[in-house]
Amino acid sequence: MSLLNKLVVTAMPLIPRSVVGRVARKYIAGTTLADAIREVKRLNEASMMTTMDLLGEDIKEASEAHQVRSNIIQILQAIREKKLDSNVSIKPTQLGLLIDKELCYQNIRSIIDEAKKLNNFVRVDMEDAGTTDGTLAIYRRLRAEGYTNLGVVTQAYLHRSEADVRALVKEGANIRLCKGIYNESPSIAFKDRQEIRDNFLKLLQIMLEGGSSVGIATHDDYLIERAYTLVQKLGLKRTQYEFQMLLGVREARRDQTVRDGHRLRVYVPYGEQWYAYSTRRLKENPYMAWYITKGIFVR
Repeated sequence: MSLLNKLVVTAMPLIPRSVVGRVARKYIAGTTLADAIREVKRLNEASMMTTMDLLGEDIKEASEAHQVRSNIIQILQAIREKKLDSNVSIKPTQLGLLIDKELCYQNIRSIIDEAKKLNNFVRVDMEDAGTTDGTLAIYRRLRAEGYTNLGVVTQAYLHRSEADVRALVKEGANIRLCKGIYNESPSIAFKDRQEIRDNFLKLLQIMLEGGSSVGIATHDDYLIERAYTLVQKLGLKRTQYEFQMLLGVREARRDQTVRDGHRLRVYVPYGEQWYAYSTRRLKENPYMAWYITKGIFVR
């Protein structure tokens, strides 16, 4: 990371929201559901699937968690009404995990129920390591009750992920595999870039050989090319896996993946909580600092 990038990341709290907002437009569909629907339609027309992601996490009040639940149910209903090729992603902490686990479970169950009625799917996202056990417990409770229209996420940078993946594969889980973005302790997480890549590929092989449906979530050419090789070697059908990328990130690579004949899903974040999302993305990808710098000095 260059000194300039480090300085911009350190100075994030001092950068005007308007500047961050100009940069964020590429990576966030907008603040409203209507904004997200427009973006999803555009991506669907380009032969890409989507996941709609209402921004926000770490809810502190039960009333807020209930409102998020209602908003996500509204997203599911809009997907059906507008005939969109999309599902939804939810974060347990935006549905009350840090308030009360039972509250969170009931909110997530309501969302899963609505998705089931509408023949749709819900991805239960993974957040920081302190929430991993709670998230997996809720996911497994729902699966034990017979729900099949939900999937979970594993993060390749965590030491525990291999054990988690081996168990989830045996359970027939639909898994999204990503590197991981939270700043975790070296005692529980790999820090070296190549170590994370190596573990990502190890986990991917375990999942695919075990018959899991996998969302391969990466923008890394190294991982994408090796995933290509692996799915070809295993002779997998296109329906057994998909690539996943974030809105606005590496669009040329995204388009090439579609041209190469692979299914691809774009995560489409939107909502009033765009600023917290944007600053976190900047901190995890400091090379975006150049765009922030241009935003400050160039109109």
